[in-house]
Amino acid sequence: MADTFHLDLPDLAATEALAARAAALARPGDAILLEGPLGAGKSAFCRAFLRAAADDPELEVPSPSFTLVQGYELPLGAAHHFDLYRLSVPDELEELGWDEARDGLVLVEWPDRLGWLEPEAALRLRLIPDGEARRASVSGWDAARLRALVQDPGRS
Repeated sequence: MADTFHLDLPDLAATEALAARAAALARPGDAILLEGPLGAGKSAFCRAFLRAAADDPELEVPSPSFTLVQGYELPLGAAHHFDLYRLSVPDELEELGWDEARDGLVLVEWPDRLGWLEPEAALRLRLIPDGEARRASVSGWDAARLRALVQDPGRS
């Protein structure tokens, strides 16, 4: 059974730090699946991830809520940020270039819309808001990368 870690993210900075650690550990072919209700911080995580992966804190990262997908060229290769909230059926992913995007890295908000297209061994991040804070459940990836992701750099 895969490990699941639970993290308290007291503020946006903690969410951004988790995203930066994920970006440092990400590889081409990875899928990062973000779950949680509206306003949970999924887009904020993706924005921080992409800025860290691009090594550009000013990178413009618009929400793909209406376009459904935004593409980026990063030092590690192509990345695509999908927001599937408005998707009706997994078959619609073909029109969005899902198969081609899977050659690179994908970040997916509302992954329940993927259906049978959900990648195996994806990093799954579930965010539950609590005011400005969030509770995160993290699972997937291999044990070494997952532990590196959830380590608290403030702990000795």
